Amino acid sequence: MKRIACVSIFYISICSICLAIRQSTTEPVKTVNVGVILGTTDEWIGKLCLTCIQMAHSDFYAAHSYYNTRLVLTVRDSKSDLIAATSAAVGLIKNAAVQAIIGPQDTREANLIIEVCNKAGVPILSFSATSPSLTSPRSPYFYRVAQNGCAQAHAISALVQAFEWKEVVPIYIRDIYSEEVISCITRALQEANVCVSYQVAIPQSPDDNHIVQELQKLTTLTTRVFIVHMSPILGSRLFAIAKEIGMMSEGYVWIITTEMTNQLASLNSSITDTMQGVLGLGAYFPKTKEFQDFHVRWKLKFQQENPSIIGPELNVYCLWAYDAVTALAMAVEKGGIEEFGFHKTSTDSSDTTDFETLGVSLSGPKLAESLSETRFQGLSGDFSLLDGEVNSSIFQIVNVFVDGKNVVGFWTPENGLARKLSSTEKDTNTGIYSTSRTNLGPIIWPGYSFSAPGGWDLLANGKKLRVVVPFNSLFRGFVNVDYDPSTNRIEASGYCIDVFKAVMEAMPYHVPYEFISVPRDHGNLTPGYYGHLINEVYLGKFDAAVGDITIRAKRSLYVDFTLPFTENQATFIVPTKLIRNKKETWIFLKPLTWELWVTSFCFFVFIGFVVWVLEQGFNTEHRGHPEHQKDKSLWFSLSTLVFSQWERIHSNLARFVVIIWIFLGLILIQSYTASLTTLLTVEQLRPAVTDVYQLKQSGDYVGYHNSYLVEFLRKMGFDETKLRAYKTPEECDKLLTMGSRNGGIAAAFDETPYIKVLQSRYCSKYTIIGPTFQTQGFAFAFRRNSPFVPDVSRAILNLTHRNKDVMKEIADKWFMNESLCRQHSTVDASYSLDLDSFRGLFLLSGIALSSALIIHAAMFLYRQRQKFIEFHPNKLLWKRICIMLRTINQKVVRIHTGEQIPRATTTTASNPHDIHVTDAS
Repeated sequence: MKRIACVSIFYISICSICLAIRQSTTEPVKTVNVGVILGTTDEWIGKLCLTCIQMAHSDFYAAHSYYNTRLVLTVRDSKSDLIAATSAAVGLIKNAAVQAIIGPQDTREANLIIEVCNKAGVPILSFSATSPSLTSPRSPYFYRVAQNGCAQAHAISALVQAFEWKEVVPIYIRDIYSEEVISCITRALQEANVCVSYQVAIPQSPDDNHIVQELQKLTTLTTRVFIVHMSPILGSRLFAIAKEIGMMSEGYVWIITTEMTNQLASLNSSITDTMQGVLGLGAYFPKTKEFQDFHVRWKLKFQQENPSIIGPELNVYCLWAYDAVTALAMAVEKGGIEEFGFHKTSTDSSDTTDFETLGVSLSGPKLAESLSETRFQGLSGDFSLLDGEVNSSIFQIVNVFVDGKNVVGFWTPENGLARKLSSTEKDTNTGIYSTSRTNLGPIIWPGYSFSAPGGWDLLANGKKLRVVVPFNSLFRGFVNVDYDPSTNRIEASGYCIDVFKAVMEAMPYHVPYEFISVPRDHGNLTPGYYGHLINEVYLGKFDAAVGDITIRAKRSLYVDFTLPFTENQATFIVPTKLIRNKKETWIFLKPLTWELWVTSFCFFVFIGFVVWVLEQGFNTEHRGHPEHQKDKSLWFSLSTLVFSQWERIHSNLARFVVIIWIFLGLILIQSYTASLTTLLTVEQLRPAVTDVYQLKQSGDYVGYHNSYLVEFLRKMGFDETKLRAYKTPEECDKLLTMGSRNGGIAAAFDETPYIKVLQSRYCSKYTIIGPTFQTQGFAFAFRRNSPFVPDVSRAILNLTHRNKDVMKEIADKWFMNESLCRQHSTVDASYSLDLDSFRGLFLLSGIALSSALIIHAAMFLYRQRQKFIEFHPNKLLWKRICIMLRTINQKVVRIHTGEQIPRATTTTASNPHDIHVTDAS
């Protein structure tokens, strides 16, 4: 027992000596002064973040007690004032000799303090200043431990694209920092073809009347999608007023940026009640076990320090503040900084300012470099400062409802919108960028609606769709305008107008509209007149343009076209001439095409063969020498076409075949006679010019209506000096009547709708010749990014493809002579009958003939089955059939000619097929 006690005393003594030696050799802990500038007087966020900063300090050194450096925090209250915040920064550097500053919260305060820290070489870590301009070469000591305000631009764009909203209105605070973020968002929206035609900039300290006036202006617009970028204090006032004037009802869309969304958890229920149905983009951070533990501890500590604040909640700014302290503590320890202090500048002047006597930090460059290299897993996620700011680009999309927020999806730069994220952020990249609304969860919209709003309201303040129409179309019938001076109104009619009215009736919702014509001084119908209409729509004077307006690439830069509602082709129209066919030597061959002649001859041969086979056992006329049999069968088939059927047919199958053949022959003869008569007697309309090659070779003049068609003619090889323009169908008719040699034109090249007008007026006077060329057709023009374009295009598609009767009725109404003239204006190249006209008859005849042969062969084999088995049993099946048929044919020939049959015993029966043959061989 004494021995154990002695050993224990000896062991304790040794440990005490070793500990004393270690303590004597360990370097003393270096204290590093760090300033913290927060607005803790009036703002919650300052108090929330201060608790997080203090806990980060204690948590870090509890886990790293062996560090040789230790941060000493000195807190200053900026009182949300720019001068106070700047003064606090100068005082901390000059009096407390801080080596770094954490904060401030406000971007404007950060912008001023950056200048102070740059001069003193002191790093500044901000966890809430989001302006993109703060991170730049001019501020090498500024580190943003928060997301850049522009990082959310493409996330907002993806959200707008998901619901196919074509126009939005940003609402923001009127300062340079908010304008930077709105500029980024606007660019991202424009890249997605989303229009930002109007913006609302609200002063930093507006009264309620000013906000009411700005919101009431928005109610006069058709747009119902608003993006709000402002602080929670001003934003809560905005939504409260919007709810009072009815702008939080069904049909409206409100999207808030991270400026408000990141602090939603800190807002009380009275504020969120006015924001029901709002969508917001917030910074994403993983809900890890470490976060859950920290959240519980933070809530207890904050409640103890601030008992007057009920129900506090963490926000992402608090987590960024926590990570900022951790990063700074790690950087100070691992930076290997030997000396913490300032190099004071000597000044002899007695009127120097505090700013001029700050000095330069000795540790600043090394500390800045160490901060850039710091990496760890923080409460807000993976922490790393890339180019002076945290590398975090994942956003969560929340829906404000009841007394909180509901996460309905996420956005990542790689995948776009997603309903859920993978268990690890590294596994979220699928390589497919999506902007589909199906990747979002259910959303409750303003007015407690579950249906996604359309994003616009045409009926705002009783407004109508302003539709500009030409003051009478160049080709009357497409658009006709009558002006009533008593009512100062116009009455528009015509093909294009009726099509537009039918399309509006087919829309899924009611669209009130009114037709407006351009002023009379623009009604001279000059070549640039239609371009003028497009420009009027582009400038916003009108909502749409309706008429015989062709889709052009240049015009599409200024307006959006719907799908075309007319045929999109262009071709030539030429005069016709009445001619009588000349008598030709071989004209009797023209009634049938050569394919039909060849097919008919083949059937002549085939029918003769079939009748010969079928009559072999019954008709002695079809027996004899092979040459005689061939002549007989061919003569039979040909004679049936010219003479009446006088030869006797004994076989029933042969009679059936002959009936089919006589029926086919009768139709062929009658059709041939009718076609030949037409060729010999009927006068025909033929084009004066047969093809484009003839036009080019003869050097004739060609007319055109629209100037853009000149490019088609030039590509076809026409000389531009041989092209003449015309404006109206009457002018075109006059030029074609005059002819190329008399100052007119030999042909006109125009779009199909205009050619139909010419044909409906002048019938068989003109006809079309090839080739045809693809054009874009007529369409309705709307303002860029107009929400009507998709629905109008779908209605046009429904009319032109599914409800063609409506379009036909409209065309017959305005071009009623077209159907009557079509049969005269279309020129047939020939009156020849082709094989397609008789394909069915030949098919039926071929089936009948083949069936008769098969039935006859089956009956013959059935009767001769016993003799066939005994006939040459050592031969193959096919050879036995061939030998038997050849032998029978020889016997039949000998019987018919009276020759003796050598070395064989024959028994003649009534049917030659039943002859008994015994071949000596």
